[in-house]
Amino acid sequence: MTDTRERQLFGTDGIRGVAGQYPLDRRTVEIIGRALGIRLAAQHPGVQVVIGQDTRESSEWIAELLARGLASQGVKAVEAGIITTPGVAYLARARAFAAGIVISASHNPWHDNGIKVFGHDGYKLSDAIEHEIEAEIFRELEQPNVAAEDRALTGLPPDPELHAAYVRWLAQSVAGELKGIRALVDCANGATAALGPEVLRACQVEAEFLNINPDGRNINAGCGALHPDAVAQAVLERSRKGRHFDLGITFDGDGDRALFSDAEGRVVNGDAVLLLAARQMKRHGSLRGDTVVATTMSNMGLEAALRREGIRMLRAPVGDKYVLEQMQKTGAALGGEQSGHIIFRDGDSTTGDGMLTALRVMAAMAERRASLAELTADLKVFPQVITNIRVREKKPLAEVPPVQQAIARAERELGTEGRLVVRYSGTEALARVMVEAESESEMRRVADEVSGVIRHELGE
Repeated sequence: MTDTRERQLFGTDGIRGVAGQYPLDRRTVEIIGRALGIRLAAQHPGVQVVIGQDTRESSEWIAELLARGLASQGVKAVEAGIITTPGVAYLARARAFAAGIVISASHNPWHDNGIKVFGHDGYKLSDAIEHEIEAEIFRELEQPNVAAEDRALTGLPPDPELHAAYVRWLAQSVAGELKGIRALVDCANGATAALGPEVLRACQVEAEFLNINPDGRNINAGCGALHPDAVAQAVLERSRKGRHFDLGITFDGDGDRALFSDAEGRVVNGDAVLLLAARQMKRHGSLRGDTVVATTMSNMGLEAALRREGIRMLRAPVGDKYVLEQMQKTGAALGGEQSGHIIFRDGDSTTGDGMLTALRVMAAMAERRASLAELTADLKVFPQVITNIRVREKKPLAEVPPVQQAIARAERELGTEGRLVVRYSGTEALARVMVEAESESEMRRVADEVSGVIRHELGE
C-alpha cells in the first residue's frame, strides 16, 4: 500500500542528488549502507546483497562506500559491475540475495547519481520500508565519527557470471524467432552499452548501435530515451542512404525503459507499446482480466483504443512502483508509463526492463509479420503538452490557493474533452503540468495559464 507520509530522502525512484553533495556525500553514502545493513542483518544474519551500477564516474565510489557500510553490519556486497536496474532486480530474486542495490540516476545528467534498493524478491521497497530506513539513516547521521571519510578507495571487482546470467535470462525470455529483424539501437552511453549488443546478438537481431562508448560523463547526453527523436532521425537518415531498419530502439541510462521509432522515423512511445503489448497478450490469453494499468500521464487516446479492444485501462500515480502496486492489487499482467517503463507480469519480471520491452516489441512484429507502424496505427492521440516549472520548494499544491483556483478553472473549461494533471517530479525540483485537449490551441492556452500561476507562486 502507498504510504502517504512525506519522505525526506527517498523519491519515487530511490535516493537521488548531486554526487558528492548531501545525501550523496561520502559520509552519508556509507551511513546509508550501514542503515541498510542494520535492517538486513536483523532479518537475515550473514546475508549477501548484489550491487550494480551505471556508467557515471561517481558510481564506482558510491558502490564501494555502500559496501563498506553494509560490511560494518556483517552484510557482504557482491559486485555485478555495470548492469541495468532490472538486471539487479533479476539477480536479487534469481540468486537468492537479500537485496539488490542499484547506483544510478536513470535519465538524469552525469553529475547526478542515486541509490535504489530491491528486496530479495526483486521488487522495489515499499514506501513504509523506505520510511524505516530513512529513520535509521537519520539516527546514524546524529552519531559522531560513524563513517570515516578519508580512507582510500580500491574498487570492487565485479563477478562476470552475474552479468552473463542476466544476458542468458533475457535471451531465453523471447518467444519466437527474431532472426532477420533490423534494429538501430541507442544505448545512451549507459548501462545497456555492453549488455545491448550481447543480448541482441544472442537473439540474432541484426543491430547497429549508437552511443555505446561511455566515458563517465556522456550518459544521457543528447541521446537515449530522453531524446527519442535522435534515434528516429537516425533511422530516417539511414533509410535515405539505402540502409533500412525495421525499428529504432532507445534506452535510458539505467536501462529500465525503452522508447522506439518505426521504420519511417516516427517516435513510438510507451502508450503505443502498451497498446501493442496488450493486444499481443490478449491474443495469447495472458492478459489477465483484460486489464492494463497505465498512469495519470497516459493519453486519453490509449484508453479509447484499448476500450475498442474490450480492454479496461486503470490509472495509477506516476512512478513505475505505483503502477506495479496497482497491478498486484488487481492481478493485471501488463502495466506501464508513457515514458517507456513497461512491466510484464506474465513471466517473472518484477520491474520495468527496457531490453525485455524491446524484445517483446520485436517478437510481436515477427509473429504478426507486421511493421511497428502497422501494429500501432489506430492509436489516435489527443494533443498533449507537458510543461516543467522549476520550483524553489515542493509545497503541497493544496496549500497554494491561487494554484488550486487555476487548476479548478482549467478543469471546468476542459470538461470531458480533455485532462489536466499537475504534480511534482519525484526526482527533481520541478512541477509538471500536463494538458490534453481535442484542440491544440485550447491545450496550449490552458497549459500556459496554469504554468504561469505555478511559476508566479512557486518558481525559483
